[in-house]
Amino acid sequence: MFILPRRSWDGCKTIDQGGSEARGYSTAQGGVYCVRELALKMGFTPEETTVAIQGYGNAGSFMAKILSKMGYKIVAVSDSKGGIKISDFRTQPSLRAQAEWIGELEQYKQQTGSVVDFAGAENISNDDILTLDVDILVPAALENVITVENAPKIKAKAIVELANGPTTPEADEILKEKGIMLVPDVLANAGGVTVSYFEWDQNVKGEHWTEADVLVKLEKIMVDAFHEVWDTKEKYGIDMRTAAFVKAIERVAGGMKI
Repeated sequence: MFILPRRSWDGCKTIDQGGSEARGYSTAQGGVYCVRELALKMGFTPEETTVAIQGYGNAGSFMAKILSKMGYKIVAVSDSKGGIKISDFRTQPSLRAQAEWIGELEQYKQQTGSVVDFAGAENISNDDILTLDVDILVPAALENVITVENAPKIKAKAIVELANGPTTPEADEILKEKGIMLVPDVLANAGGVTVSYFEWDQNVKGEHWTEADVLVKLEKIMVDAFHEVWDTKEKYGIDMRTAAFVKAIERVAGGMKI
């Protein structure tokens, strides 16, 4: 778990103002649960799974930190000024080495304002990071970064959309044709709004949950949602994005019947 200062993170209320524990990194944490469940479904083990994260802001940096501590190989990251990758990223760094380099990168980013020119890594562009031959690609920055122009070049086996709308509809069709598994933003980045709901619930009840309690509740909701969408995908033979919409419509229809 991460112990956050009692101050605002990206507009979140402080703890003293009634904010929730874990809210500062909840978007990333929810995405991590999706990455973990997806890896299990696809037969990936953490130590064998390479991950590239486009967008090293709050959500992307926390995801890199959490995944690296779980043993996943973060092999490339980028921010608004450019990106970096480990030159020989198919090597198998130890769990400690993985967590250490992410920690050093975080300090470097704080000092310089960018990940570019980080020692021991190769500079790449934000376009290049999208087409690396990795297991999981995480667009965690802007919308519409995966387009008809670059979608045919994407080599990742799976995409987890931590950003809002990073894939254009036209690119979505190309990714489906290529057989790339995609966890849509409506599911993958739902951790933030979920913990915002927790915050409201705590405020209404006059309660304050511990960080551990928040994470237990978040994990159950995210994991259950992932499997509901996955099962819907399997049932109808559709992609994950369509399955998420189908599941949502089923819930609305069910509520209307009641």
